[in-house]
Amino acid sequence: MSLKLTEQAANRIRYFLQQDNNAIGFRVKVKKMGCSGWGYDVSIAHDKQKDDVVFEDQGISLIVPQQDLDKVKGTTIDYEKQGINQIFVYNNPNATGSCGCGESFTTN
Repeated sequence: MSLKLTEQAANRIRYFLQQDNNAIGFRVKVKKMGCSGWGYDVSIAHDKQKDDVVFEDQGISLIVPQQDLDKVKGTTIDYEKQGINQIFVYNNPNATGSCGCGESFTTN
């Protein structure tokens, strides 16, 4: 099962990748944070580690560390403008709960 991007997310990620000549893709990982336990940590990838899993969607390499795969597999990443704010939104079928502020999520 892979990660997926909406058209809006793909367009925004492409913009970031075009700004960085050394970019090879978009890294999606999780880290402990917030009230619920896990938060998304995304960045422009400049290298691939030996334990990384790579998915392709809409011409973009999505790079996930193997140890984070169970927490994010099947996730669809969207990009939304909410007033003056612009954010990536994660529709994660593995999330069993989230904190009230939406900063973190829980999985089984």
